[in-house]
Amino acid sequence: MDQKGRMCVGIVGAGKIAQIAARTLTRMTDCKAYAIGSRSLEKAEAFAQNWNMPKAYGSYAEVINDPTVDLIYVATPHSHHYDVTRQALLAGKPCLVEKTFMANCRQTKDIINLAHERKVFIAEAIWTRYQPAVGIVRQLIAEGRIGTPRLITATLAYPMMKKERIFRPDLCGGALLDVGVYALNFVRMFTDAPVVTLDGHCVKSDEGMDLTNTVTMVLGDGIVANLQSSAMCVGDNTGVIAGSDANIVIDNINNPQTITLYQRDRVLVKQISVPRQITGYEYQFAACRQALQDGLLEPREMPHAETLYIMQLMDDLRAKWGVCYPMD
Repeated sequence: MDQKGRMCVGIVGAGKIAQIAARTLTRMTDCKAYAIGSRSLEKAEAFAQNWNMPKAYGSYAEVINDPTVDLIYVATPHSHHYDVTRQALLAGKPCLVEKTFMANCRQTKDIINLAHERKVFIAEAIWTRYQPAVGIVRQLIAEGRIGTPRLITATLAYPMMKKERIFRPDLCGGALLDVGVYALNFVRMFTDAPVVTLDGHCVKSDEGMDLTNTVTMVLGDGIVANLQSSAMCVGDNTGVIAGSDANIVIDNINNPQTITLYQRDRVLVKQISVPRQITGYEYQFAACRQALQDGLLEPREMPHAETLYIMQLMDDLRAKWGVCYPMD
């Protein structure tokens, strides 16, 4: 922490996600965008100047080894998370790793085991898990406002045809790890019942990456979940939790802003707007800061067991579809 008690964050990778993180941190009162690391010093210096960051480094190792950095935010493509995260853990640096956490469950187990062995904090930056919308929806369900949950549907789709990484196996391309992970987390945020059956289909690119997919899950509590994700179209991106008496509609499963409760025949009962946000990323940084202060090895909002569970589901789906990465 700096003299003002702010958590000093070192960002690894200088792409779009890193830009959003820096913009968020510069407006937080208890966290600080302190250092940026890129494989290009020139790019790092431009990034640091743009966001008024004290340190710019032309390598990831320099950020990790900076003694002032309290938390490493890994913002590289998920295909490159493993090596830099391992390097940070070996140096004793707490990490917040962008979703998807790793390329596969094997890598995830290795990293989480290492974090536990070294007693170093690590978290997955699946930002929706940390947002106030989660607590709002859970409360509605706990109060019995929809009766017994029976069906969950969720869609997340963006046209990403111009992004080369979506088509590249070496960059863990496809829709599942990029956007489908949000749909899977949407289900797991509101029920922790085990997945009893898992099925799905996908349309693949010439390179073998899933571009559009659909997933059906039957859960141990009797809920059926139908999920869709795509890198090829504009989705409505909504999520619905349907109960025996009413349903909850979330306007955007990627960054919820409005939560609406409907009775039968679409009778509006209540509409809730989430608190005004900076970008929505602030909640994950605040959660990491609190967990570090409390001496925890994982955040309360996204336990390691959940990261592992989601990664295994995605491994199982890719195995069904024949979607393979070089690191599998």
